[in-house]
Amino acid sequence: MQGVKPYILLLLGVVAVSFAAIFIRLADAPSLVIAAYRMLLAAAVVIPFYLWRSPRLPKRISRWDVLLVVLSAVLLAAHFGLWITSLQYTSIASSVVLATSHPVFVAVLSYFLWQERLGKGALWGIAVALGGVVVINYGGFTLSPQAILGDVLALTSAVAIGIYLVIGRHLRERVRLLPYLASVYGVAALVLLAAALIAGYSLTGYTANTYLMLLLLALIPQLAGHSLLNQAVRLIPATIVSVAILGEPIGAIILGYIILGEGISLTEVIGSVLTLGGITMVMLYRHKTDMINV
Repeated sequence: MQGVKPYILLLLGVVAVSFAAIFIRLADAPSLVIAAYRMLLAAAVVIPFYLWRSPRLPKRISRWDVLLVVLSAVLLAAHFGLWITSLQYTSIASSVVLATSHPVFVAVLSYFLWQERLGKGALWGIAVALGGVVVINYGGFTLSPQAILGDVLALTSAVAIGIYLVIGRHLRERVRLLPYLASVYGVAALVLLAAALIAGYSLTGYTANTYLMLLLLALIPQLAGHSLLNQAVRLIPATIVSVAILGEPIGAIILGYIILGEGISLTEVIGSVLTLGGITMVMLYRHKTDMINV
């Protein structure tokens, strides 16, 4: 798959994950329960589909690759769990800004692992895009001993999702997409389910509307969105995918205005323009060999 097709997949993936904020807002359940259902329902769809399409186990997969798949699943679960937990201690603004700093970690890891380099224009684009996220969340920052703990959790969630993307890129030649998604979603679902139960949350007793939102959350942002992002990261560098994900808050703002009737502030408009400008810079100034397997 060459040309613009990987970027179309990337765009569709970002649009799909942008719906997550809407469905989470409309679901009346604890955040950790929402995350657990998100992965459980997604796994409940993709695992049977994988078994139907490929009843035999994949061949020629090393023990090391199995460990990487499990690590990828744990990191995905950790990203959701840590980010959600961070919101209990720090502001949404601080949490979002730190949790979306993953392009920095992805760029560094991609350089050392595969020598995937970005030009100065692309590096400036990352800085501008991250600056846009800061502007979008301007005015919501807090500073306190409790907030520092939340900030650390949010930053750790960024590291987790960054490494998750890098592992997905690393395994693209040896593990096909469908078994990879089935394994990652399944293990991540078990991890989040255990976390929710250990935290003392109930998985039952919620409204029909909440269960509907949880189903939509699993089908659109997770099953469609994250699956498309995983496909994209196999075709283009993980740094490009990571930067593009910064467009998720912009999509959430637009969808919040259309679906929920929420207003849009001037700082959100300015921040969105900066973020889109930064993402565009990264796309325009990416290294000319980005589409070559390295």
